Amino acid sequence: MLEKIFGQVLKNVREKAGITQETLALSSELDRTYISLLERGLRTPTIATLFKMAPYLHKTPSEIIADVEKKLNEDRQEK
Repeated sequence: MLEKIFGQVLKNVREKAGITQETLALSSELDRTYISLLERGLRTPTIATLFKMAPYLHKTPSEIIADVEKKLNEDRQEK
């Protein structure tokens, strides 16, 4: 469940930043397929990955984690 929520948040933040998966991947020196797997909740990012991506998403790693925590809490309250 956490992976899915992280993926939703990542996709939302990336789209708000106005960049493609490919642009994010190239900028952060990651594979585009890996970005796709993260967004689909099929992989869990490392802290290093989060720090690589964050500047290109115009957020700090802690802001991204806070977004994930907020979404997780919202989903829990809906159930």
